[in-house]
Amino acid sequence: MSKLKQLRPAAGSRRKRKRLGCGEGSGHGGTCTKGHKGLKCRSGGRVPPWFEGGQMPLQRRIPKRGFTNPGRVEYQVVNVEKLSKLESGSEVTPESLFEKRLVRNSKKPIKLLGAGEISIPLRIKVHAISKPARERIEQAGGSVELIR
Repeated sequence: MSKLKQLRPAAGSRRKRKRLGCGEGSGHGGTCTKGHKGLKCRSGGRVPPWFEGGQMPLQRRIPKRGFTNPGRVEYQVVNVEKLSKLESGSEVTPESLFEKRLVRNSKKPIKLLGAGEISIPLRIKVHAISKPARERIEQAGGSVELIR
């Protein structure tokens, strides 16, 4: 029976470490297998992954498109179905939505969207509202006021 300490890798399955710069007799002396001159023989000499050999790079060949609108308004979205959990006849404002944790930021404007159903009347004050959301709230007997 063989013992654990007697186990050896199969012959030829393991390669010796390449010891560089240890004399010409080693076969890896002199230029240390890096050839003569040029970028790839120097320390840290690697071609960056985005380098295309002097060819015009891809990110410069592709045309620029669009722009960032400085006047863009980023709304926080609340769906009508979330409001159905509130008390009947209560007033819904950005502050009350923030307190109930239906929106994350009390500073950003709020837009009400029409996903889901609502059956309780509410007085809603928001910055923007979609047409289906307004219809569903008014069908339930509620009212909508837009904030500027």
